[in-house]
Amino acid sequence: MNASAQALHNRVDAVLALAASRLDAAAHKMIEGFAREYFARLDADDLAERTPEDLLGALLSHLQLGEVREPGRPKLRIFGPTQAEDGWSSRHSVIQIVNDDMPFLVDSTSLEINRQGLTLHLIVHPIFAVRRDKKGKLESIGPQAQSPDAPRESWMHIEVDRLIDAEQRDALAAGIEQVLADVRAAVTDWRAMLAKLHEAIAELQRAPAALPRPLVAENAAFLQWLADGHMTLLGYRQHDLVDERGEAALRLVRGSGLGLLRDTEQEKLSVSFAALPAQARALAKAPLPLLVVTKANTRSTVHRAGYTDYIGVKRYNATGEVIGEHRFIGLFTSTAYSARVAETPLLRGKVEAIAAAAGLPAGGHLAKALDHVLETYPRDDLFQIPDEQLYDTALGIVALGERQRLRLFMWRDPFDRFVSCLVYVPREAYSTDLRVKFQRILMAAFGGTSAEFDVLLSDAVLARIHFTVRTTPGQVPAYERKDIERQLAAAARRWDDELRDALVDEEGEGAGLTLFKRWSAAFPAAYRDRVAARDAVPDVRKLAAVSTGAPLELALYQPPGAAPGALGLKIYLPGAPLVLSDSLPMLEHMGVRVIGESSWRIGTPDDAHAIFLHDFELQAPAAGETDAATRAGLFEGAFARVLSGEIESDDF
Repeated sequence: MNASAQALHNRVDAVLALAASRLDAAAHKMIEGFAREYFARLDADDLAERTPEDLLGALLSHLQLGEVREPGRPKLRIFGPTQAEDGWSSRHSVIQIVNDDMPFLVDSTSLEINRQGLTLHLIVHPIFAVRRDKKGKLESIGPQAQSPDAPRESWMHIEVDRLIDAEQRDALAAGIEQVLADVRAAVTDWRAMLAKLHEAIAELQRAPAALPRPLVAENAAFLQWLADGHMTLLGYRQHDLVDERGEAALRLVRGSGLGLLRDTEQEKLSVSFAALPAQARALAKAPLPLLVVTKANTRSTVHRAGYTDYIGVKRYNATGEVIGEHRFIGLFTSTAYSARVAETPLLRGKVEAIAAAAGLPAGGHLAKALDHVLETYPRDDLFQIPDEQLYDTALGIVALGERQRLRLFMWRDPFDRFVSCLVYVPREAYSTDLRVKFQRILMAAFGGTSAEFDVLLSDAVLARIHFTVRTTPGQVPAYERKDIERQLAAAARRWDDELRDALVDEEGEGAGLTLFKRWSAAFPAAYRDRVAARDAVPDVRKLAAVSTGAPLELALYQPPGAAPGALGLKIYLPGAPLVLSDSLPMLEHMGVRVIGESSWRIGTPDDAHAIFLHDFELQAPAAGETDAATRAGLFEGAFARVLSGEIESDDF
C-alpha cells in the first residue's frame, strides 16, 4: 500500500472509530461498508483537510437524506452545515444528491454549477448497490460487488462556494433538478432515439429514384456512422412540412418527441424554424441537401458545455417532394472529432472535391499543406461550411504559409445564427489580452450576442484563433471582411512592429532591420510603456554608437509640447548606471534644476554589455538668442567633460 492509500485508510479508520463511540452496533455495522465505499476514490489530501467529526457528520447527513427515496425521483438538499445546527461543519455549501445511477450525472451537475458561476471544491461520487422496500425505505446499502443484482444508486456529495442568500440556493437547486431531469430523459429515451436514427437510415435508403443515388448512399453512411458511437443522442422529434399563412412551417408530429425534445403541451410549430429568415426557411422545401448538419440554438445541459449538434434528415414522398424532417440533437463524441477526415462520411467527399479542384501536384509540398489544413480544420465547421467557401478558405490558408501576418477567414451560417471566423496571427504576438480585443471587434462587427473561441498553438509561426460569434437571425449588420481584418491587424500591432517599421523608414531596409534585430529585444517593458516606438529611433542610434566603442552618448532635447525652459537630457552609459548623488550636483552647477529622472537597463537579461539609459527632466533659464542645436552641443560637451573629470564640477 502506497503512502497516499495508507493515509486514506487511516483517515477512514478514524471516522469509523468515532462512529463506534457514538452509534449502536447495528448502525455502526451499516455505516462501515458505506463509509469505506463512500471515501474509496477520494484524494487523501481532501480527506486530511477535514476532521473525523466533520467526515462522520457528512456521512450520517447524506445517509439520512437517502433513508427514503421513490425510485425514478432524485433526492436533493443544499445547505451550509454548522456545528450548532447540524453537529458538523463545512466552510463551503454542501450539495447532497441521491439518484438512480445513470451516465452523465457528475459532469452534467458540474456543468450547471459552473453555469451559475460557482466554484467546485469537492466531489464525492460513490455508486452503491441499494435495496429498498415498496415504500422506498432503505433496507441495505453497500459496495456494488457485494450485491451484483441490486439496483444501483448514485450518491453525490458536492461542495461549492458558500451560499448565504436563500434565493441563490433555490436557483441552484432548481437548476440541478432540471439538469437531472434532462439526464434522465436523455438516458431513458436513448434506445428509442437510436431506433429512430435507424428508421431514418432505412427511410433514406428507400428515397425516391429522382435523388442522386451516390449522394443518398453517402448520407445514409453518415447517419450509420453517428449510430456507431460518434454521437451522443439527447433528443428527437419528427416534423411535418406544412403551409402556414402562405409560408413554410414545421409542425410537430404529436407524440414523436424523445429525450430533451419530448413534447410540450404548448408547442405545435417549430419555434426555432419560424425564427429563421425567409430564405433560410425556403431551404426546407428544396430536395437537396438531404441532411442539415449544424449547431442548434440551445446549449447542452447534459454531459458537456457547448451548443448541441443538430442533424436534420429530410423526409420525402414518393415523387421526391420534401414532406418533413427527422430532427436529432446531441453531441458529437470525442471519437467523431479524432476520426480522420478521409474516413468520415460526408467529410471525405468534401475534402476530396477540394483537393481535386485545387489541382496541386500529388505528394508535393502544397498538396501536403492543403491536406494538413483540411485535417486540422475545426471539425464542426467542416461539416457545415459550404464547399465553395471551404475551397477559398483552405487555399487562402495554404497561401498564407509561414508568413508572419494577420489574416481573417470567415463564413456566415445560412440560417443567420452565427458567423465563424478563423484569425491567424503571429504566434509570439498571441496573448489573452489580444484575444479579448479580437473578440470585441468581431462582436461589434456582427452585432453578436455571445461568442466562443478555441485557440490552436503549435510549432507553426502562426497561432489560429477560431471565433464563433452568435448572431440574431435577420439582425446581422452589413460588413466588409477587409475592414474587419484591418481592425484586427491594428489591434495586433505590437511595439516591436512599430519599431521595425520606424527603423526601416528612417534608416532604409538593410540598416533598419540590422538595428531592429540587435535592439528590439533589449528594451524593458517599463521603457516600452513610456516611450512610443517611433520616438525610440534616436535612442537606438545612440545605443548603437555606444555599443561600437563610444564611451558615452548624450542627448539634450526639448520634449514635444513642453513649456518654455523644459528640457530633457538622456545619458547613455555602458557597463554601470550613473550614481544620482554624483550626477545631480553636476547638473545643478550647469544652471538647471532637476525635476525628475527615469532610468532603464537596455539589454537582454543575459547581456553582459548592457547599456544604462538615464532620462532627466530639467528646468532651464531662458535660452536667450542661442539656437537649440548650438545650446545642445555646448551643454552636452561641457557635461561630458565634467563627467569624465576633465574639468571641475562647479558653478563657474
